[in-house]
Amino acid sequence: MQLTRFSLQIDEAHQVAQVRFHRPDKANAMDLAAWAEMRQLFEHLHAHPHVRAIVLAGEGKHFCAGIDLSLLADLRQQTAHPDAARARERLRQFVLQLQAPINALENCRQPVIAAIHGACVGAGLDIASACDLRYTCPTATFSIKEVELGMVADLGTLQRLPKLMAPGLVAELAFTGRAVAGSEAPAWGLANHCLPDEAALLQHATQLAQQVAAKSPLAVRGIKQMLRYTRDHSVPDGLDYVATWNAALLDSTDLHEALAAAREKRPPVFPHN
Repeated sequence: MQLTRFSLQIDEAHQVAQVRFHRPDKANAMDLAAWAEMRQLFEHLHAHPHVRAIVLAGEGKHFCAGIDLSLLADLRQQTAHPDAARARERLRQFVLQLQAPINALENCRQPVIAAIHGACVGAGLDIASACDLRYTCPTATFSIKEVELGMVADLGTLQRLPKLMAPGLVAELAFTGRAVAGSEAPAWGLANHCLPDEAALLQHATQLAQQVAAKSPLAVRGIKQMLRYTRDHSVPDGLDYVATWNAALLDSTDLHEALAAAREKRPPVFPHN
């Protein structure tokens, strides 16, 4: 399957979807149309029966340079209303509208692996923080840029990054707007690993996605659900939830196929959906 959109491009092969931000002339900055396409795409992938893992990357020199500044420049016009309270309500709804595509990515039942090169700033870092795994290369730069615009980051970075890295390091980035190089990113907790260059980065992310795609899709979806639930709940709540999950789903076709494959010394073949 190959589907080209205005702002995003998707290719699917071997049960792995390769998704790319596709505005290279704008450093993959996201305008309003791109946000809408992103939400639709990840909701589509969530329901796709043949996709088991997703690689997210950027076309051109950058991963994603955040929100297209033209979108912010038109903000007052988009949310204008004679009643000040209603204008503020419109602004709140606008922020929630931009949060929704990133939530759709995070809620996607397949693991999302970010391959980050070049700029990963502002909303780009919001998006990366919602991915399940992040890999990078020396050309990458990570920063929370909103402080430079006189605003508070509001699309998830300040909520998700403190669960991925030391809160004090998040505070340093948020207060100063300083950039973290790709080579530093693993030490900061921003990435799992730094690959030597962009080609090696994409190859590594794709190979990892293919490894995940070969596993039981039911188990992989359950692992993602448990990790996300545990992030936001206590240990006892998480243990209770996984017990309930396995009580419902443990005795599955995937389990019996995995056991049979182990006995017969062959790779397992799992159902699509």
